[in-house]
Amino acid sequence: MASISSLFTSLSSSFLFLFSFATSQSILLPTDRSNQAQNCPSSSSEPLSYNYPVIGIVTHPGDGASGRLSNATNASYIAASYVKFIEAAGARVVPIVYNEPEEIIAEKLKLVNGVIFTGGSAKTGPYFERIKNVFQIILDRNDEGEHFPLLAICLGFELVTKAVSKDNNILERFSAKNQASILQFVDNAATNISIFQRFSPQLIEKLSTDCLAMQNHIFGISPQRLQTNDALSNFFRILTTTPDKDGKIYVSSVQAYNYPVTALQWHPEKNVFEWGVSAIPHSEDAILVSQAVGNYFISEARKSSTRPSMKKVLDNLIYNYAPRFSGAVGSGFDEVYLFQ
Repeated sequence: MASISSLFTSLSSSFLFLFSFATSQSILLPTDRSNQAQNCPSSSSEPLSYNYPVIGIVTHPGDGASGRLSNATNASYIAASYVKFIEAAGARVVPIVYNEPEEIIAEKLKLVNGVIFTGGSAKTGPYFERIKNVFQIILDRNDEGEHFPLLAICLGFELVTKAVSKDNNILERFSAKNQASILQFVDNAATNISIFQRFSPQLIEKLSTDCLAMQNHIFGISPQRLQTNDALSNFFRILTTTPDKDGKIYVSSVQAYNYPVTALQWHPEKNVFEWGVSAIPHSEDAILVSQAVGNYFISEARKSSTRPSMKKVLDNLIYNYAPRFSGAVGSGFDEVYLFQ
């Protein structure tokens, strides 16, 4: 009992000593740097890399939910996943409503630093004609000396393929609907000078072995058909190919030789922001794939020399519209923006 009492007394003394020591010390505060010069650049300056990039996304005909949100004949939509995909990489979105008058679309294109053609199903008619028109404007602006990038996804890939080849029958049928897939890299150089340059070697390896790329298409183009079409083979370099459910190989990623134009048959936006289809990969590696694609594209947009009026940008941002929850009606999208 005496030893326990002595131990308690010793511990109490130690505690009192430490408490006294602590309270006798001055509390250390961060050094006051208020009088030191600030070396951060002014936010009003315009660096070579533009820090306020805006991306134009062309709308697609319909409501994105097979008429269950709107059956208006003039309706068009943008899946909210594309908008979030762009925002997550540090940019904002201006919707390019495909069936607006041509002069309005031309003015909106002057406000943006890059363009996205989305996935969808409309391969003919007024929509295809508008995509061809916008695509030509993109090429013209680059020819005039502006760095003006395009990211064409799924249907966007297919329509650009038709536009470049000038062959409306260039596409072939594949069985790649609602399928997560690998990407087969054509050569090692493709990972160093293309959209894949921001991918770590480990992620490149996983892309070639794990199903991290979400496919959702029934049309595409084989490597053989692309390479034997002079217009396409002179315009695009094949980066990756992918086997469909039957083992038939199609081109899954291309990049233009002389323009900042990238086309992906797969959907980088879905991995992070779409949940309605069970095949969509949501692993950490799949998320890293999406983020790397978004960061690359916005890094290209930052090279644009366009410096639009901020007032006009604010008036046209997609924030002027409210997204609609479409997942509850069983569409392939969780949310859509409707325009009509």
